[in-house]
Amino acid sequence: MTDDRARSIKRLTDPRALRALAHPTRLSLVGLLRREGPLTATRAGELLGQSSASCSFHLRQLAKYGLVEEAGGGTGRERPWQATAMFTAWPDVAEGADQAAASDLLVSVIAERYFDDLFRWLESRPGEPQEWQQAAQFGDTYLWLTADELADLGQRSRELVDVYLERLEHPELRPPGARMVTYLHIAHPAVPLPGEEPGRKVGEEHGQ
Repeated sequence: MTDDRARSIKRLTDPRALRALAHPTRLSLVGLLRREGPLTATRAGELLGQSSASCSFHLRQLAKYGLVEEAGGGTGRERPWQATAMFTAWPDVAEGADQAAASDLLVSVIAERYFDDLFRWLESRPGEPQEWQQAAQFGDTYLWLTADELADLGQRSRELVDVYLERLEHPELRPPGARMVTYLHIAHPAVPLPGEEPGRKVGEEHGQ
């Protein structure tokens, strides 16, 4: 992967493309191809516990919207596929009700996957080496920020993470002991619970 490819982004604006991606198997396929490189439908099915026919169908659907493409070589279900970009993006502010509904669907499916990953880690954590239990991060911090400051915080955190992107497809750059790590980027204005004052969270008075 070149430096540009490591940072490449597939931008989706078509509601049909957003809805097409909002499927657990398709999200898994895109993630798998980004992590593991070109794979056939048969191999992808083995890794995901799906049939090759199912993976072949979903890969073709993803290809319709430019999210994956044939990598060349092979025939039929033995043709390798690859992701067209390392990241996917869509408008922060939707243009029209159709795009908003499709975007909300995709975000909700992705959020469920985030927390499925988190709970798998929490279940396996007691059996993990002590150094990984200590290195893993779990917590939250309340901050008073403007919209510009929140955007800047996100940009700076991405810049810190981007340093490690080249390791995704260049194993030789991974130091001994390195593992695949899920790093979630989640930050948003706190929405008050019923009975709370706008802009204040329960427990704030006690520094929780």
